[in-house]
This record gives sequence, C-alpha cells and structure tokens, in this order.
Amino acid sequence: MKSRILELQTLVNNGACAEQVKLFREKFGESVLVTEDLCVSVAREFNFNWAARHLLSPTAWPEYDRVAAPAWAEYTRVKASAWAEYTRVAAPARAECERVRAPAWAEYTRATAPASAEYERVKASAFARGYLSAALDEYERVTAPAWAEYKRVKASAFARG
Repeated sequence: MKSRILELQTLVNNGACAEQVKLFREKFGESVLVTEDLCVSVAREFNFNWAARHLLSPTAWPEYDRVAAPAWAEYTRVKASAWAEYTRVAAPARAECERVRAPAWAEYTRATAPASAEYERVKASAFARGYLSAALDEYERVTAPAWAEYKRVKASAFARG
C-alpha cells in the first residue's frame, strides 16, 4: 500500500481554513503518514475536495475528479429526492407555524416600534452631534488664526478711532 507524509505546514502554506488546521493538529500533530485507509477513516471529518484542489498534482486532479464524479452524482440524486420528501412532509407544519407566528410577530413589531424608533432617533442625533462637533472643532482650529488676526486688526482700528 502506498503512503506519503503530509505536514501540517503544507496545509497552512496552501491556505487551509483554521478549523481544518486545528483538526489536523489535534488528530495527527505536525505530520501524518497518509494512506488510503487513513483517508477513508477520516472522510467525514476532513474536506477532501479542498485537499484535492490544493494538494494534488495537476496530473492527479483529473483522476480524482473522474473517480469522485459518479459518487457526487449519486449523492446529488439521493439528496434531491430526500429534500423533496422532507419539503412535502414539513409543508403542513411550516404553514401552521407561519399561521401562529404571523400574529405574534405583528404584535412584537407593534410593541417594539416606539422603542425602536426612539433608539434610531437617538443614534442619529448622537452621530450628528459627534460628527458636527468634530467638524466644528476642525473648523474652529483652522479658522482660529484668521479670527485672531481679524480681532487684532479690529482692536487696532478702534484704538485709532
């Protein structure tokens, strides 16, 4: 049986998500001897589609795709059938849930509307005050030298009378 070492750093270098990196570290540490049996034993835990796209050689990728495609097609067929049955069975419950939920949601919306409107008003007001205060502070900082000069010249002119 063929085997090859896969290092955790290889996953990191190829952009594996934090969750998969953490899982690899917890299960295998810094590296693992990859075998077909090992991969099959953790098939439901690791994202082998990601691994195939990022870790297989350009020549190995088409073979992976060729082998996996029929299983994917079967899974898609079974999933579609199961979803249709679930939807059919759940439809009456969903309709009943919506019938009961709609008036409760309407009452919730009615009861919270004044507080929500006040909260939005206060947020808008607080933003405006903060924004305008910052703008006013900047305006005053920029125009202060000009106002000081204006006041000095005005005072001088009044003094000469």
